[in-house]
Amino acid sequence: MFESFLGVIAVVALFVFVSKQQTRLNLLERELAALRGLVLSGAAPAAKPVAKAAEAVISDSISEPVAPEALPTEAAAETPAAMPATEMAAAEATPGKTEELPIAAAVAAEAEVAGPWGGKPASGEAAPAAPPARQKADIETALGTRWAVWVGGLALAFGAVFLIRYSIESGLFGPGARLSMAALLGLALVGGGEFIRRTGYRVPIEGGANAYIPAVLTATGAFALFGTIYAAHAIYGFIGAGPAFVLLGIIGVATIAAALAHGQALAGLGLVGAMVTPALISSTAPNIWALFGYLAIVLVATAAIARIRRWTLLIGAAFVGTGLWTLLYMADAPLANFSVILFISVVTLAVLAFLWLGRISEEAADTLDWPSIVPAFFIAVTALVLFLHPAYAVIGGPLRGAVLLLGMLAVALYRPAALAMLFAAGIATVLVYLRNIFGGTVELDLPIGALTVEGLPIEIAGATLTRIGWVLGLVFAGAGFWNARRLVAVGPWRSAAWAGWAVTVPLVVLFSLWLAYGNPDRDLLRALLAAVLTLAFIAAGEWIARAEEPSFAGGHAVSFALGGAGAALLLALHMGFGSGWTTVLLGASAALPALATRLRRYRVLGWLSVAAAIAVLARIAFDPTIVGADVLGRTPVFNWLLPGYGIPALAFAFAAWQLRRTTDGRPRLVMQAVAALFSLLAVAMLVRHAMNGGIINSEAPTLAEQAIYTLISLGGAGILVALDMRSPSPVLRQGSLAIGVLSVLFVVAQHFAVLNPLFTDEGTGRIPFFNLLFLAYLLPAIAAGGLALYARGKRPKWYSAMLALVAALLLFAYATLSLRRLFQGEHIGLWAGLGQVETYSYSALWLAMGVGLLVAGVRLGSQVLRIASAALICVAVAKVFLFDMSELEGVLRALSFIGLGAVLIGIGLFYQRLLTRASRDEG
Repeated sequence: MFESFLGVIAVVALFVFVSKQQTRLNLLERELAALRGLVLSGAAPAAKPVAKAAEAVISDSISEPVAPEALPTEAAAETPAAMPATEMAAAEATPGKTEELPIAAAVAAEAEVAGPWGGKPASGEAAPAAPPARQKADIETALGTRWAVWVGGLALAFGAVFLIRYSIESGLFGPGARLSMAALLGLALVGGGEFIRRTGYRVPIEGGANAYIPAVLTATGAFALFGTIYAAHAIYGFIGAGPAFVLLGIIGVATIAAALAHGQALAGLGLVGAMVTPALISSTAPNIWALFGYLAIVLVATAAIARIRRWTLLIGAAFVGTGLWTLLYMADAPLANFSVILFISVVTLAVLAFLWLGRISEEAADTLDWPSIVPAFFIAVTALVLFLHPAYAVIGGPLRGAVLLLGMLAVALYRPAALAMLFAAGIATVLVYLRNIFGGTVELDLPIGALTVEGLPIEIAGATLTRIGWVLGLVFAGAGFWNARRLVAVGPWRSAAWAGWAVTVPLVVLFSLWLAYGNPDRDLLRALLAAVLTLAFIAAGEWIARAEEPSFAGGHAVSFALGGAGAALLLALHMGFGSGWTTVLLGASAALPALATRLRRYRVLGWLSVAAAIAVLARIAFDPTIVGADVLGRTPVFNWLLPGYGIPALAFAFAAWQLRRTTDGRPRLVMQAVAALFSLLAVAMLVRHAMNGGIINSEAPTLAEQAIYTLISLGGAGILVALDMRSPSPVLRQGSLAIGVLSVLFVVAQHFAVLNPLFTDEGTGRIPFFNLLFLAYLLPAIAAGGLALYARGKRPKWYSAMLALVAALLLFAYATLSLRRLFQGEHIGLWAGLGQVETYSYSALWLAMGVGLLVAGVRLGSQVLRIASAALICVAVAKVFLFDMSELEGVLRALSFIGLGAVLIGIGLFYQRLLTRASRDEG
């Protein structure tokens, strides 16, 4: 063992000696080549400073780099004053260019002996730096530099392990001797790494910094020391838990400190060792304060090192380790010491605020600090556990959790870069109070099985979460709006984040306390609080807007404040009023933001009107009766449906009109659409209520009710066309087209198929003319025809043609069904069959209607009517030849064909006369 140890030392020493001499020889060769080039160029004045520089290199006693002014003018003009190590290596690898290397570059390179990442000259002055020339690494360079060093360090570690194992198996040394030699080996490796670094070790090759030999030796030595202390405690029992804990901690912290000279990888190794140390040391009576005091020391040391080098991965890993130990302690000890939890959490927040973020100025803090996300997550989870875990909640956990949330908010206020603290604290608060709505234990049936979530009993939560909620809501609102105003001109997105949480947390707290401990039907006290929040949020938005640049621009922060005011008003209406008044007042409130655009032209105001309309739609979808079916009553028209649908429709129309005069844009179009929709809904619901005896939630409507809906939709389409002609709007234009198409689809589906009295045998009424057929077919035909005529030239041709065709079909259905009613009476279902005279009458009727449509099409110049006439006559011809020929007998069969022939001949004569007149007019 001892001989092997001496061999390792000899190898390391030999390597250092050879490396040092090789470096000096390379520098000397380059200096002589540069000197030769200067002499041959005739630059005699430069001989003295060149000789002095060469002598300084040979004697290795450089005190400061040679200034570029000391060189000849020609040499100074050819190359920069200093050259990185990678450029020196490139010059060395190219013999043909050695004469071009200036003396000052070699002298400056020799003076920088602080490690592979460069350093400062001995005089403390920073040498001029040039961007390093990247050199493509080949397989030989990778094998000889990086892989050799990595594998060598690993081999040293395994060699030490195998040597100790061999000594154990052979019984050469006792446990004490083996541990002593292992410790000496670790110290020797650490000392060797430090010796190589201090004696001027440099990495003059591309990629060599990734295989920095001093760092590899130091890491191997630290590994050996960790293993030695652990074996002395856990395997041989030479030292107790306390000394082993202290020694392992010292090694870990020392390794982290050594990373200042050796790089982040070594710091990571030391951090892992330091964080794993408490798990390696077992004790029958663990001291929790010692454990977390030790973790605090490791965290502070790591943060100090990471702050100097700005190592984000290192500080993030330190926060992860500390957070995991905290959560493990809370999980393993249901009744954990609150003081310990608060201590380590406060230390984490202090390290983040004063150490890690201590060097970030207010201007440089405009970007998010990503390592801050790690402590934000772990502290937020700690607070959640204290709030929600029943074992902690009953002994004051929520109060401690609130302290942690307020601490996170304070760090976010003090350090703008730690914005993650604000989001984590806000999310934790929202989750706590949303969970509070359910209370007690919640059982969920999931596809993977049952899930039980234990919660705090209501009688306990009501006494604590209410007061904590008010405090958290006030602090979030006050700090949020204050910081939003402070940052609105310099950091708009940060300002918006603060304003967003300033409104979210108070609203969620109020909503949670209302549903959990208040009266869900009517709670006047909390309604008053919601009204106060509404006014406060409006005032905060105005306060923030005054600080904007330019003032009153209505940015995102102001939008969040006003959006919170709208949500608070929504809560106030639901808390303070019944269902009927809530719907009416909520619909009327849509006009308020539109009116506010007269004072402030904020885009968000229009969208607040849209949000109010969406809320009303949601309420109506939940309860179309507005107040409930048992309260609605049976009085036609004058019931809750009239104000429940009518007042929101009027408010939406007013909002659309007001927005058109101020901010315009998409909110105005949306409000126009919902105003038209609510107008149609108001009439439709009143009709349904009146025709169903006060019941509007029955099954499918009757044909009479559907006819009313069809007339309403056709009338609404006509109104939208008229409004669009007066005040052009894409919503009105597209809305009129959409309602017209829907009306046609309803006619085809309901009037002709589903609710057709031929199929349903529904009674058509006893009055000969004013009956169901008049309401369901004739009036819709007149409405569709009138809309087609009115829309000509105002809407696409297909739209008018579609409506005209539907009107003709409705007239055809009305005439046909009326003829059947004349033969069959009130009920005209197909089950009654067809008589001889009735069958013949249909042929005569259809031929007469075809002729009538033809005349109307010619008079009106409508090609659609002429095509409909041709189609109807073709149907009549098909009926005569295919149906009448087989079904009719005697005179009726003959009259059917005679009538058909006469009509067709008449149509032929009519068209011939028409064409003759047209050709005469052209001539």
